[in-house]
Amino acid sequence: MEMRRLGKTGLSVSPIVFGGNVLGWTADEKTSFDILDGFFDAGLNTIDTADVYSAWVPGNKGGDSEEIIGRWLKRSKVSRDKVVIVTKVGSDMGQGKTLKANYILRAVEDSLRRLQTDYIDLYLSHWPDADTPHEESLGAYAKLQEQGKIGSFGCSNFDASQLQASFDAADRAGLPRYQALQPEYNLYERSSFEGPLADLCIKEDIGVITYFSLAAGFLSGKYRSKADTEGRAREGRVSQYLDDKGMRILAALDKVSAETGAKPAEISLAWLLRKKGVTAPIASATSLSQLDSLVKAATLKLSDEAMALLDKAGA
Repeated sequence: MEMRRLGKTGLSVSPIVFGGNVLGWTADEKTSFDILDGFFDAGLNTIDTADVYSAWVPGNKGGDSEEIIGRWLKRSKVSRDKVVIVTKVGSDMGQGKTLKANYILRAVEDSLRRLQTDYIDLYLSHWPDADTPHEESLGAYAKLQEQGKIGSFGCSNFDASQLQASFDAADRAGLPRYQALQPEYNLYERSSFEGPLADLCIKEDIGVITYFSLAAGFLSGKYRSKADTEGRAREGRVSQYLDDKGMRILAALDKVSAETGAKPAEISLAWLLRKKGVTAPIASATSLSQLDSLVKAATLKLSDEAMALLDKAGA
């Protein structure tokens, strides 16, 4: 499997990053272990999670995904240095969303304990925090880097002005910059990344790992009406895509699928892999058949004609 350079982080990540939000939510522990085994057996190497996953599930407390990954790491035959772990800090774990330095320095210890590891490869600010100066958060990350507790750090959900402001703050204070970004980006939701944010990431060589790459499963093609979403874990989110634009995108995916023999989910991920500025999309799997699609997407090459058709449908 050909790895991809993640900006200036020094990390090489797989073309598909495994989305760990499903671990302990729609995938129980045994299923999670089987899927992670299969993911690494296929030559992929990067897992994305967050301290807050999956606090929204009744009976969960947050940290559930990290704990499952930690237990998998302990029993896995895969050596720690072959695994790239991405996790995040700053979501509401009972204290509200915050990127205060003292909170980051405490939260990293909890994540390290749950993950049963000495270091996190890539640590991300999960959300912008208007109440905390960038210098304060960046200073905490710099300290963690010096201590060897994190390899590199980045941010998620920052827009172009917030990311530029963080660069300016880092330069003024003589601190290291964010070197990776995790934005929402997929065939349906393009406006938050395309344009100024993508341009800034390309200009500054920022590694980009996209989330909601399959629009909560909508781009798999399995949800085509309100009835298809009823009773499903992602019902609320998927329903918002069931409009004219969503139907145009599904029709384009069906056309490319008929031409290539690939599934809509595979095509949607392959589209992201060809987009300028994107390093790798995050995608989840809750079964081995879904995992098989992720592996196929990593090597699927779309034609210029297919890209143009998909671009037009989701414009």
